[in-house]
Amino acid sequence: MSGHDLDGFRLWPGLLSRAEQETLRDEVFACLRSGPLYVPRMPKSGQPMRVRMSNLGALGWVTDKEQGYRYQALHPDTVRPWPEIPERLLAIWSELTGYPAPPEACLVNLYEGDARMGLHVDSDEEAWDAPVLSVSLGDTAIFRIGGVVRSDPTRSVRLASGDVCMLGGASRRAYHGVDRILNGTSSLLPKGGRLNLTLRRVTVPD
Repeated sequence: MSGHDLDGFRLWPGLLSRAEQETLRDEVFACLRSGPLYVPRMPKSGQPMRVRMSNLGALGWVTDKEQGYRYQALHPDTVRPWPEIPERLLAIWSELTGYPAPPEACLVNLYEGDARMGLHVDSDEEAWDAPVLSVSLGDTAIFRIGGVVRSDPTRSVRLASGDVCMLGGASRRAYHGVDRILNGTSSLLPKGGRLNLTLRRVTVPD
């Protein structure tokens, strides 16, 4: 950790074994049959994002030109509730975060080809005290994390298949993004690419 790194960013390299990764991959793919991936669009401009996306859980993060960033209970295309979060992901959340309530949303982002994600802060949640937990499956990502101001220095971290990282404490409000995917670094996904599963608590627990 260098001087400008924020408290609360943690990385568990290789937390999931290959067998666990395969099981989780299959569970997520099964969920995507009823809650399919779609292309989200940026607020105002309507520009398509570079990743395809879906959600698992009671709430899902969505964005479109008309209404912008928000959480909602229904898939924007099927207009049906999102599939449930797999038990293994809920167990990882309770094991690692110590947060007194379960996650309500699990974003599923599929990075393919030259897909990336610009620096941003996850700020659409009411439960700011809850960490964000990220599980990587498939090709390695070059993840970038900075500080609470966009101009703060950043550092890059490799996130490989089976790695889990957490943005908690001060790092919960840190700018972060994905610079690129190292295509061909994993054989987990049949067509290559990276599945990123991001667990979030949205509402403040009672």
